[in-house]
Amino acid sequence: MTHAAARNPRQAAEAYQDLVLPEVSRTFALTIPQLDPRLRTVIANAYLLCRIADTIEDEQALPSDVKQQFHDRFTRVVASTEDPHSFARDLAPLLHGNTLAAERDLVANTASIIAVTDGFNLAQRESLARCVRTMCTGMPDFERHASTAGLADLREMDRYCYYVAGIVGQTLTDLFCDYSPRIAERREAMSKLDVSFGQGLQMTNILKDFWEDRDRGVCWLPHDLFARAGVRLEDIRRSDIPAAFGRGYAQLIGIAHSHLRNALEYTLLVPEKETGIRRFCLIALGLAMRTLASILAQPDFTAGTQVKVSRQVVKKIVIASRLFAGYSRVLQRWFARLADGLPLQALADDWRGLLPDPRAAWPRSDACGPAHAMPLK
Repeated sequence: MTHAAARNPRQAAEAYQDLVLPEVSRTFALTIPQLDPRLRTVIANAYLLCRIADTIEDEQALPSDVKQQFHDRFTRVVASTEDPHSFARDLAPLLHGNTLAAERDLVANTASIIAVTDGFNLAQRESLARCVRTMCTGMPDFERHASTAGLADLREMDRYCYYVAGIVGQTLTDLFCDYSPRIAERREAMSKLDVSFGQGLQMTNILKDFWEDRDRGVCWLPHDLFARAGVRLEDIRRSDIPAAFGRGYAQLIGIAHSHLRNALEYTLLVPEKETGIRRFCLIALGLAMRTLASILAQPDFTAGTQVKVSRQVVKKIVIASRLFAGYSRVLQRWFARLADGLPLQALADDWRGLLPDPRAAWPRSDACGPAHAMPLK
């Protein structure tokens, strides 16, 4: 740490944030640096806050009631009504099960992350607090009832994806609008797509990580979709994968593909001159599309590593995002090439009908002008 950083607590906190990000996420360590510095810090902070919430939930050594206590406390920490030092001091020693060392270090340094949060404007702080509150209240309910039998149906899958990813899409819209008045003018259109963007990315992860999730006793696939084809998700084994399972997977790939088409439309609503935001979105979108293609090509895969995008493909996607970010028509053709051969299934007209709208129950700031108060629906 430099002497200047030592004299400036906020600077030291931001330095820690930059240091820990690549330790806890390779993907976001790749995408967040694409952003303008005015956005980079707040979006990195948003990701790390969500990662702390995830770490609470993922720690196998914590009983469910203790997890909920820490979720509630963390919600108060982000809302500035509880001390982050005591939260970290109580939680970090308990993370001795499956939590990675970098994640444990992140939790131990919660106060540094919150020091960065506290430096943001009111609209940004409200959005981050809403995101964490929504995630920490919705995600645990699904985790507590998870099993290898899967979720009940596609509706439940939509709701699960909302609490772990759709709310993040809404938060990105908030932060993008706060950053740019031109983007804020397009808030209504973006708000119709941001949850879908998050769901497309999350569904891709669910499909890729099926076997790893199963190994820890959970499944996020819709039970009814596979049951109609005579497949019981709890009975699937690596040594005997029925063809009907692959057909169900193809249907879900088609749904994820539809969500990712919405993600492209969302990205194209960002003004062409905002190439940093576009690159941030495009890299995530490109990786998801290539992952879906890899899954479709290997329906009998038995580990996420078998369908993971290679470093060479990652490099190509990053290069494409740099070359084409400012050219909407070129991006449409690029996406069409990525989508070649992927099934496509239209989303139900009311797929958002049962999703919550946390903005409706949260105090609003006028810091972003009239656009900040536009409803989700």
